[in-house]
Amino acid sequence: MRKPFVAGNWKMNKTVEQASLLVADLLPGLQAIQKIERVLCPPFPSLMVISQMIAGTDIGLGAQNMHWEESGAFTGEVAPAMVKEFCDYVIVGHSERRQFFAETDQTVNAKVKAALKMGLTPIVCVGETITENEAGRTAEIVQREVLEGLKDLSSEDAVKLVIAYEPIWAIGTGKAATSQQAEDIIGKIVRGSLADRFGSESAEQIRILYGGSVKGSNAAEFFGMPDIDGALVGGASLKADEFIQICQAAQGSIK
Repeated sequence: MRKPFVAGNWKMNKTVEQASLLVADLLPGLQAIQKIERVLCPPFPSLMVISQMIAGTDIGLGAQNMHWEESGAFTGEVAPAMVKEFCDYVIVGHSERRQFFAETDQTVNAKVKAALKMGLTPIVCVGETITENEAGRTAEIVQREVLEGLKDLSSEDAVKLVIAYEPIWAIGTGKAATSQQAEDIIGKIVRGSLADRFGSESAEQIRILYGGSVKGSNAAEFFGMPDIDGALVGGASLKADEFIQICQAAQGSIK
């Protein structure tokens, strides 16, 4: 049984003060949910403060990005060891990083390897654009991003990471894939690609999330699908009640 996993990607939102207030609102509800993994991914400036606020709980903390090099002349970047000071997780290859900051399958692969080497759990994002989707290229794009992003990994390393399937056309648009559409892509394409690369036994251990306009009102529908192990939540993670409701839905999906 794969343990459900819900992560909140706050993106470029919330000052440190605002982040602290949000976490204060989240803590009682999140601490009451014990059977799933809950992870908060705020902007870099808030990581230290939030790590102190959640100390002593089993709520996880993640960064939204990192560089693959250990150190060096990379102005504006953050090294794996700097992330590890506060976090156990890191989002890698989000579509916004690919779209606006020229991330490629190769840089995603480098970051995944660096994260694993540092003992971080990468949350690796894959997904197609609306143009690719309408052209019938979803399987091609998603399979390529999975296989290239995890290139040269061993099965032992692969089972340590988390994959998030996020159709780019559903991120922040209010349009979500149907639960059956998400299940088909996650089960057949994502987990199928993992099985081809690492074997079916390893593929069955890897948790795969859905992301793209997940809300409290539709979360249970996604989590009821056998291959969807949780969610990478965007806008709804900025609202305490909404995020808690999503986490409750994930806990409710445990058979």
